[in-house]
Amino acid sequence: MTASTSPAQQLRLLAVHAHPDDESSKGAATMAMYAAAGVEVMVATCTDGSRGDIQNPAMEDAPHPKRDMAGARRLEMDNAAAVLGIRQQWLGFVDSGLPDGDPMPPLPAGCFALQPLERAAAPLVRLVRDFKPHVIISYDENGGYPHPDHIMAHKVAVEAFHAAGDPERYPGTGEAWVPGKLYYDRAFSPERFRALHFALEEAGLQSPYAERLAAWLEADAEGHTPPATANRTTTQIDCGDFFEARDDALRAHRTQIDPLGFFFAVSPSMQRRAWPWEDYTLVHSNVPSELPEKDLFAGIR
Repeated sequence: MTASTSPAQQLRLLAVHAHPDDESSKGAATMAMYAAAGVEVMVATCTDGSRGDIQNPAMEDAPHPKRDMAGARRLEMDNAAAVLGIRQQWLGFVDSGLPDGDPMPPLPAGCFALQPLERAAAPLVRLVRDFKPHVIISYDENGGYPHPDHIMAHKVAVEAFHAAGDPERYPGTGEAWVPGKLYYDRAFSPERFRALHFALEEAGLQSPYAERLAAWLEADAEGHTPPATANRTTTQIDCGDFFEARDDALRAHRTQIDPLGFFFAVSPSMQRRAWPWEDYTLVHSNVPSELPEKDLFAGIR
């Protein structure tokens, strides 16, 4: 079966994310917008988030995450999904954590990032064949940023996109389904950060983006391509009316998101003026596509 629709058929969007909270910091306004328009939106969360640290000072003494971080984050994910109006499914893998040190310590045995690709991708192939998405979104080759779980999420998304339509591959995981399009999320688009940085400066407000932009400029000057700039934007989704929903979903992840932190440096109204879009790169398409696009379902509707 292939991802084509008649006007009466419902469109379906699948976003593949590494941890609970990633769906709210990357593409959440896009998902909320499409869900409000009647598109069936599903998030596949690869890991349980059990190795995440508490990032919100207000939650440092909360007993539940100290006792059971995975359980606390499961409840947070339920709340965020409700805010966005989407469905969500866990793929069942254990968080790899973010290694730190010199030399870098080994990843913990059994974690998501150490799984053989076919084992890691099998639950996602099953989900693709069951949910039958027309569009899949995930991360670029760098994982958006180089967390081992993000890089593995990229790998399983690409694997599932190409394998789900082949009836000879992944036997026992359902009837073959060919998704229409695969996108990489560009939440770390330098163009967006630059626009928000200058909007803050023009308003006389301090920007938290200066250091990040300077690092990208330095990499450019040295002849290196910063990972965030490796893929160009092909598709911009005008979803500014859903920035408040995105922010509410972020705040639902209370252990991971500081409501006074980085994500909320620019008000939704200022963002709507400076950069009312979320940005994507079309990587593979099984339907006719003309770039640039303003709709993830262009060529499918």
